[in-house]
Amino acid sequence: MKVIRDPLWNNIRVDPLTLKLIDTRLFQRLRYIRQLGHAYLVYPGATHSRFEHALGAYHLARQTLAILGERGELAAVRADDIALIRTAALLHDIGHYPFSHALEEIGVVDHEEVAGPLLSSGKIAAILRAEIASDAPERVHALMCGKSSSPLQGLISGSLDLDKIEYLKRDALMCGVPYGEIDVDRLINSLTIVTDPESGELVMGVLEKGLSALESLLFAKHQMYRNVYWHHAVRGATAMYKRLVYEALNAGIVDARELVGLTDEGLLNRLEAGGPQPLLSALRERQLYKRALDLPAAELEEGWGEWIASDRNRTVAAENALAAHFGLRPGELLIDYPTKPRMLGVDLLVLRQGGGLRKLTAAGWAAEINLPSLSDELYRSARRLRVFVARPIDIADWALLDMLRTAGQTSFNTPPTADPAQGR
Repeated sequence: MKVIRDPLWNNIRVDPLTLKLIDTRLFQRLRYIRQLGHAYLVYPGATHSRFEHALGAYHLARQTLAILGERGELAAVRADDIALIRTAALLHDIGHYPFSHALEEIGVVDHEEVAGPLLSSGKIAAILRAEIASDAPERVHALMCGKSSSPLQGLISGSLDLDKIEYLKRDALMCGVPYGEIDVDRLINSLTIVTDPESGELVMGVLEKGLSALESLLFAKHQMYRNVYWHHAVRGATAMYKRLVYEALNAGIVDARELVGLTDEGLLNRLEAGGPQPLLSALRERQLYKRALDLPAAELEEGWGEWIASDRNRTVAAENALAAHFGLRPGELLIDYPTKPRMLGVDLLVLRQGGGLRKLTAAGWAAEINLPSLSDELYRSARRLRVFVARPIDIADWALLDMLRTAGQTSFNTPPTADPAQGR
C-alpha cells in the first residue's frame, strides 16, 4: 500500500490497482487540467488540478466504504462493486476538457459522456477488465453517469456524492477562503444504505443526525458559487475563453474531437499557433473585460434568459448585434448567465431516528425541514446575468437589459461570425 501526501487529507493510502490507474497517460493528463479553470486569475492559489481532486475523491470513497463495512451495510452489495466505487471516484473526471467545465457551456459533449470511450478501450480498460471484471469499464462509466443499479451509486453521482464534498473543501483551501467549511466526518458517517419504498431497491440515504452537516454543505456550496466559481472576474475570464474557443472551432483552428486530449496549456498553444487573437492575448496578459451589466437572477422574470446558457449560436448572434450597436468589434461584448440546475439540488431519503424513512424533496417534509426550498433560493441569489465589454460603454442597466431582451428575440436565426478575424 503506497501513501501519497496531500495538503487537504494528509495521507492518502493507494492500493496496487489504483496505483496502476494513476500511472496511465490519461490519468496523468489530469495534472495539467486546472480544477477551477480561470479562477487562478482572481485567486492566485487556485492552480490545483483535477489530479489531486480525483485522488481526494478516491480517498473519501475508501473512508466511506470502510464505515459502511464496519456497520455491516455492504453485505447486500456485490463484492466487485466496492472496487468499482473506488475506481469510479478516482476516474470520475477522466474526460474533462482543458480549463474544466467552461467548454461544456458552449455545447461540446459533457465530460461524463466523453469518458465512455476512454474507459472502454486502451490501457485503463485492460487494467479494469483484468483486475476487477470483464464488464468493469462499462459499470464504472454507468456509475459516473448516474445510471448504475448499484446501491452505492449515490456515492459517485447524487445529491450528496463524494465529489461535491471533496471539491468544496479543496477549492476553499486552495483559494484561501473560509466558505468551504463542511463537517466531512459527520457527513460520511451519516451516509447509509436504505430501501427505497417506491422502487424497493437499495440506495444511498442519510441518517437524520447528518442533516445539520448537510445544511453546512448547502451553505458552503452557495458561498463558493457566489464568491469563487461565479465571481464576476472569474466569469468574465470564462466568457472570454468560451468565445475564443467557439471561434477557433468555427474557424477550424482546433477540432472538437481533439479537445479532450489537450491540457490547459496545450490548448492555448494550439490556439496561439492559429495566429494573433485579441481574446487569447487578453487572457494571457490578464486584461479582463469589465462589467457593463450585473443583475441577480432574482430580479429577472422566472425563466427569462435561459437561452443564454443553452443556445450558443443565439447568444453569439446577440453579442455581435449588441457589439455593433455600441461600435465594438465582434467578440468585444460578451453575455454571461451561468446555469447549474443541480448546483444545490437535494433529493435524498432520510432515515429517521425512530426508524422511518422520509423523502427530502421540494414536495415534502417542508413543515420540519425545508432544505430543498432553501437550495432553490440560494441558487437564485448566487446566479447573475452579466454583460462584459472590452471597452466602457455608457448606458443605464435597464436600457441595456431591454436591448438584450430585444437582441435575444430578433437574432435567433442570425448566423454568428465564423471568422474570428472578421471586422478586426
